[in-house]
Amino acid sequence: MIVRPGIELANLTDPGCVRERNEDYYCYFEPDDDAVFSARGRLMVVADGMGGHEGGEIASGIAIETVRDAWASGSGDPSEDLLNALSKAHAAIQEYGREHPELAGMGTTCTAVAVIGDLLYYGHVGDTRLYLIRKGEIRRITHDHSLVQRLLDSGAITEEQAAEHPDRNVLVSALGMKGAVTVDVPEAPIPLLPGDILLVCTDGLHGLVSDAELLEAATRNNPREACQQLVQLARDRGGPDNITLQIARLGSGAAVPEPSQKPRSTRLKKTRPEYPAAKP
Repeated sequence: MIVRPGIELANLTDPGCVRERNEDYYCYFEPDDDAVFSARGRLMVVADGMGGHEGGEIASGIAIETVRDAWASGSGDPSEDLLNALSKAHAAIQEYGREHPELAGMGTTCTAVAVIGDLLYYGHVGDTRLYLIRKGEIRRITHDHSLVQRLLDSGAITEEQAAEHPDRNVLVSALGMKGAVTVDVPEAPIPLLPGDILLVCTDGLHGLVSDAELLEAATRNNPREACQQLVQLARDRGGPDNITLQIARLGSGAAVPEPSQKPRSTRLKKTRPEYPAAKP
């Protein structure tokens, strides 16, 4: 897979220092057809699975494949297409869970980011985050669907208390959870500028590395070096969770992912559990 000119892209995942299984998945997708690419642009997706046995790994894998395929087949409003893609992923994970009761409770976060021309669209569930870095400043675009975020929003706790809260990993919305799911999409796309940096990461990174450190690594290094530096920083701090991120710098030359990566979709493991392909 060759990334078309216009961005410099890098992505990296690591199981961390404690967990044997990597339950994260990510992908980067561009349509093969140039005309379709002009209309649909680039898609980055990161998912952080949760659940016993192999549940988290299966849930995040279903989410990635369903969102990618639904986005690829969409042709309408980008925000509506992202909302639809995440809703389909939610239903597909629930259906798989009903067919495999031993995986009850499996689910995943998912943040899908589309760049079409100079406009940014996203769909978001859970606490995987999207950041926008511009002119030496970092801004978190997504809002965590977590218990701690609710406490912060209500003023019940401070940022300092949130960082050490015992329930900081408890989600209030995730793909695959019972009932309906909360999906955030922006009311309007976000205009992008040449030189902007997009960073998408799981809580295995942002839970250990500050926004200021994300900013410094992403602005002082190329995307690939920044990914490596940030993953190592999280590992140096204990790496209790899987660590996954993607970084895209706009307005620079294209990057060629590692040769081992499969066409159109970047797999984070050489093998994955077998499950039926989720239908859009």
